[in-house]
Amino acid sequence: MDATKKNSGKAAAWFGLCPVRHVLTGLGALLIVLYFALRRSQGAMEAVCYGLVRPLHRLLGRACNVVPFSVGEALIAAAVLAVIVYLVLAIRSLCKKRDWLRGGYRIALTAVMCFCVAYGGFCLMWGCYYEVADFEQSSGISAEGVSAEQLESVTAYFAALVNEYGEGVLRDENGLFAEPLDEIFALSPTLYDEVCESFPCLEGPQLRAKPFFFSQILSLVNFTGFFFPFTAEANINTDSPACLIPATIAHELAHQRGVAQEDEANFVAVLASLENGSAAYCYSACLLAYIHLGNALYKADYDAWLDVYSTLSEGVLADLRNNNEYWAQYETPVSTVSDTVYTGFLQSYGQTLGLQTYGACVDLLVAYYGDAAAEYEGAEQ
Repeated sequence: MDATKKNSGKAAAWFGLCPVRHVLTGLGALLIVLYFALRRSQGAMEAVCYGLVRPLHRLLGRACNVVPFSVGEALIAAAVLAVIVYLVLAIRSLCKKRDWLRGGYRIALTAVMCFCVAYGGFCLMWGCYYEVADFEQSSGISAEGVSAEQLESVTAYFAALVNEYGEGVLRDENGLFAEPLDEIFALSPTLYDEVCESFPCLEGPQLRAKPFFFSQILSLVNFTGFFFPFTAEANINTDSPACLIPATIAHELAHQRGVAQEDEANFVAVLASLENGSAAYCYSACLLAYIHLGNALYKADYDAWLDVYSTLSEGVLADLRNNNEYWAQYETPVSTVSDTVYTGFLQSYGQTLGLQTYGACVDLLVAYYGDAAAEYEGAEQ
């Protein structure tokens, strides 16, 4: 009995060193455990997603929409600064007091707390979206197997579209896409208005995408943008090639409207942009579609890919070269580690193909635009 009391007293003493951190760590760990325990219960996930998270995201999105900068980026920057200041002060205090055991415990617990709170928060604010009906189920569009002939047909169709829309966009002295980014961002709140008439599952508040101030940091980790679930903001890397920024905006806004799967967000970005009709968004979306379709066709039938590729206009080719050259400079160990970590993140939420899920939008593109491609092919013959 005395030993039990003694151990209990020791535990209480350690808890008393930093009680808030212990509580926050416990709460974060509890969220993680509950998420993975209940993730296969669609009823529970739907209750959390539609009863709590979606309304909260709408509220947060509207609140953050009143300021022109990314609140999420400000919070991330503040968190990074706070971590640096904490480490400096903690290490300084540790060296002065030389209480290595207690001081080391506080630092280690703080690191565990940050992980548990951040990951637990992601499980609550974003993970539940992966466990409810996805866009394919909600929209009724069925992505099935794709034949080489279908793939070639739809790739040729989008090559023709990107050429057509490419003639209507502004270009700089080097022949590169040069539509004003301010105008592109200004259009983002109404980008989904038309597509929502056909697909009510994409309904959501009219919110503006936000340029990320430290965009080069995103390029270093191979991110063109991201949706920040704690502020419900679509953050965009504006340092990346401008030709794909409108498509990236449309992609991140798809996440903002509850489309969690990356392959589906790419498809929805193309769908919403073409329904909207803006030349800049249509061109960028068709370029994104062509890249995914072209990459798939390249692997399936190189000669067919070469035939389609030879039809691309000089402006389109210039943008593709610029995009490839830009990202080639960021092929570093940092980007490799980032890809590995993000692949693991996607897989933890059930996207078993990891980063390869970005290529799965090809099936949706072929399923939805196959008839239009066949009509175009017939008219050309």
